Amino acid sequence: MRRAVLAVGVFVLVAGGAATLFAGSPTRLPAGTTVAGLDVGGLSVSAATVALERRSDALEHEPIEFVAGGRTFTLRASQLGVRPDWAAAVRQAAESTDGFAPVRGLRRVRARIFGAEVEPHVAVFPSVLRYTVGRIAAAVDRPAVDASLERRGLSFVTSPARAGVRLDRSLASATIVNALASLERDGPVRLPVARAEPRVVVDDLADAATAAQTAVSGPVTLTVGPTRFRLPRWRIAQLLDLPNGGATGVSVAGPSARRWLASLARSVDRDPRDATFRVVSGGIELVPSHPGRTLDLDAARKALQKAVFSSSGRAATVATSTTRAARTTEVARAMGIEEVVGSYTTTYGGTPGRLHNVQLVAELIDGALVAPGARFSFNQTTGERNAAKGFEEAPVIINGELESGIGGGVCQVSTTVFNAAFEAGLSIEKRTNHALYISHYPIGRDATVNYPDLDLVFRNDTDHWLLLRTFVSPGSLTVNLYGTSPDRRVETETAPLEVDGKVPWKRIDDDTMFKGQKVVEQWGSPPRSTSVTRRVYNPDGSLLYNTTWRSYYVGEPTVVRLGTKPRPKPEPSKPAKPDVKAAATPTTKEPALPPATSTTARP
Repeated sequence: MRRAVLAVGVFVLVAGGAATLFAGSPTRLPAGTTVAGLDVGGLSVSAATVALERRSDALEHEPIEFVAGGRTFTLRASQLGVRPDWAAAVRQAAESTDGFAPVRGLRRVRARIFGAEVEPHVAVFPSVLRYTVGRIAAAVDRPAVDASLERRGLSFVTSPARAGVRLDRSLASATIVNALASLERDGPVRLPVARAEPRVVVDDLADAATAAQTAVSGPVTLTVGPTRFRLPRWRIAQLLDLPNGGATGVSVAGPSARRWLASLARSVDRDPRDATFRVVSGGIELVPSHPGRTLDLDAARKALQKAVFSSSGRAATVATSTTRAARTTEVARAMGIEEVVGSYTTTYGGTPGRLHNVQLVAELIDGALVAPGARFSFNQTTGERNAAKGFEEAPVIINGELESGIGGGVCQVSTTVFNAAFEAGLSIEKRTNHALYISHYPIGRDATVNYPDLDLVFRNDTDHWLLLRTFVSPGSLTVNLYGTSPDRRVETETAPLEVDGKVPWKRIDDDTMFKGQKVVEQWGSPPRSTSVTRRVYNPDGSLLYNTTWRSYYVGEPTVVRLGTKPRPKPEPSKPAKPDVKAAATPTTKEPALPPATSTTARP
């Protein structure tokens, strides 16, 4: 036992001595050390680093050819920013064979026998590398082509599938970087390309081809409500969506089918039509409602698809949904709009703008419906009357004076509506007279409006609906209220139009006229007032309303234009011999005034 231990000890000492003998200098790399394939054994760390960098710099701008998919691409390390870290690689090689003398000796013996290869870490511009690989892939990649079914007239042909190729971008990136970082330039470098297999082959489309041929084997009849549509074979062929993009089935779908179904819906669909009322000679009659009809496009497509792929029952019925009118014939009949309950006509004239505004606002209120107990508001029905709605300038009364403004003529319509409600014996809740008296309106029964403050409001105090209709003709406007007459009796008492003061006077100085000259530009009128009393009686003779409307009209001023221009002084004349007779009867002659003129404007 002692001898064995002694032998081992001797061997360790001998081996340690031998290892120490081969340890060599720690400042130099051991023989057998290579970095990126270049032998740097026996060189110092700094000398090895310099040698590697010089070799790399010399190759930085030298091109390397890469081949993929039959295409050749030339790249340089400088383009992609490929830069190996040679200093770190040399330090790694030195550290792997370093240590205490015996240990270092053993490591260096192993490097001498088996070699010590170190690959450097390589830096690269990531975005440039991705762009470059993407550009190569765009040129190389050829997608696989699936087998497809194509229509040729009324026949269908299957096109075979084709395999494609695809660049393996991950492996290609590594291959490019390793090749450009290498210290060798050996011939073209082949990039990895994989085969791309198609998803659908000819055998997968056998059933689709049979179904498509069945679809065009004969016409199809589609029944929608009372209407029948016959689809010929060529039309059916256009509606088929043949397999593509990996699909293997055929169906009635796609843009052509959607367009045809949409056109079918346009011919079938019908909006519901409310019951309305039509004015006829001597009264009014009910126009019945019509329900709406809507085609269910998805149900129609499914029914059509079932028919076209059937070899025997090539007919389909598509149901439609019915939409009730908002106001049915029964509802309209129950509204009780059967006769005229109030009517009034006014005449009008004026500027083209005024005539236009009368017609426009009459259209806005035409057809207004007033429920039992509800109120009719002129302003709410028409909304604001402005230029955006098409109203034009015309004479209007503003602050008691006649001026030009948007909407002149609207009060012609409001006055006519007021009188129609007045004659019908309805409850009138808001009415305002004009600021000025207007002679072509009935005395005390005019009604002005101004959005939004001055309004005309009456209430439907009957048991049935009211329909307001307007009828505009050249020079006259008629407003009719239709409903069920409550058989009321209306009595009217109008007070005389009284003068309440003097005609106001307005002076305008005119420096173009001489002092003492005057012109009456407009003759005015005095302030006036009147009242109208209306008594409404029920059919049994009882008094329902006893209302008095008082109207006060301001006076229109007489406008007088007075001259303010000084008269010229007369030139001095030579003294004449005294005339006893003339001196006895002296006379003075004033310069003559120009004749007075006047103009008058009325709404």
